[in-house]
Amino acid sequence: MSATLTDKRITIIGAGPGGLTCARILQRNGIPVTVYDREPDAASRNQGGSLDLHDDDGQIALREAGLLDEFFALARLEGQEMREMDTTGRIVEHHLPAENETATPEIDRGQLRALLLGSLEPGTVQWGRRLDSVSGPEGGPRVLTFTDGTRIESDLVIGADGASSRVRRAVSEATPAYTGVSFLEAWFDDMETAHAELTEFVGDGSAHAADGDRGLFAQRNSGGHMRVYIMQRVPADWIVANGLTATDTDGIREHLLREFAAWSPEMLRMITDNDGAYVDRPLFALPVPHVWQHSSTVALLGDAAHLMPPLGVGVNLAMLDASELALAIAHSDTIDAAVSDYESTMLPRSTEIAAMLDHGAEFLLAVRGMEEMTEITDARDAARDAA
Repeated sequence: MSATLTDKRITIIGAGPGGLTCARILQRNGIPVTVYDREPDAASRNQGGSLDLHDDDGQIALREAGLLDEFFALARLEGQEMREMDTTGRIVEHHLPAENETATPEIDRGQLRALLLGSLEPGTVQWGRRLDSVSGPEGGPRVLTFTDGTRIESDLVIGADGASSRVRRAVSEATPAYTGVSFLEAWFDDMETAHAELTEFVGDGSAHAADGDRGLFAQRNSGGHMRVYIMQRVPADWIVANGLTATDTDGIREHLLREFAAWSPEMLRMITDNDGAYVDRPLFALPVPHVWQHSSTVALLGDAAHLMPPLGVGVNLAMLDASELALAIAHSDTIDAAVSDYESTMLPRSTEIAAMLDHGAEFLLAVRGMEEMTEITDARDAARDAA
């Protein structure tokens, strides 16, 4: 590590897995860093469902963070089970993980975030700080203005602030576009007792079915919870367009039952038996390729750099980006050299994978067996390795 970087002001926007992984690895290498996040505190909202962290990207980052053993203490190896079904509920493909298989274990997003947060020095994350803009000369220092009116200067701004990144605007005019596919998230609690039949139906991991225009993806979480993603090829404003509101749970359910009328009663329980309201999650993606002119004072990682359809890529690539950027900073003499070194690997990799997964949201609705799902996963991994 070059001592010249220990006095640089490095700022990360976004306390998701990517931003926190980057901060952790920087601190392990003696580099000071501050993370700013718009949420009021670490517990202000539900962090979402389960993640499968791959042994060739997400787990590599956790190893560099010194947290791999702690991860496996929390991970669910049984969550690697995958059932591919048809619309009647018949299992057409079934992957049961081998004993001690560790290629893609599952962990709840909240558990992963807590693990990363607990590894950071006290005060690293500044909560309740929503970024408004990044200004200042390209060579720095950059000026970060927050919505509360406060300003700070930074020698390197790392955008780990997701799909709607404010940091991205400092280097790129690209904006995410709607993919034509929308998810509706449904939550299930107390699975073992309140939803015992669904527990047996879905298994310990995940289950997927599609008919070409719509689909269901069920995902077991820890603590007896489950999430189901109801997938449809619809306009982004489909709820309003059908005379409904996001809070009209009964109306949305009735609409869904009409749309999924040809599906079996067993499958429809994933639509009707949820606990609470649905959550609307239209899918967006950045253009392919998404590249920008190099900046010596701004770097992007994860969805801020390469938002793609949700095919097991997002968090894994974000954490790998974070690890590689942090290590580049730790092993370079200048921030400019570090960002250049990082982008020389990240940009080709993300471009290849994004091209492979372009229109991947449509794949989620296709009538495909697990063999085809494995093929696209293998192709994605090959593109990443080649890059």
